[in-house]
Amino acid sequence: MVKGVSRQIVVIDSPDQKLFEKAIFIVRNDALKEGVTARALVQEARRVARNCSTGHTDGGGLWERFLPWITAFIGGGFVGVAWLLVTFFTL
Repeated sequence: MVKGVSRQIVVIDSPDQKLFEKAIFIVRNDALKEGVTARALVQEARRVARNCSTGHTDGGGLWERFLPWITAFIGGGFVGVAWLLVTFFTL
């Protein structure tokens, strides 16, 4: 049980309603001391939720796009070599 703790939160509707209804952001205590407005907090929360719902990832985009193709070619190569070895040694 937590006593004596007061936190501010920002609750926004999820841009992608398939799995989540709302997104809850806990505001840092020092954010309001730095002069950040409530409007800026809501805009930042919406930006973060929108980026998360679109599957935005940092880096690795090209690698993630071609990884299935690379693994398919490597797997096919192993199967081809195994087939050739079995064929060669059974003659």
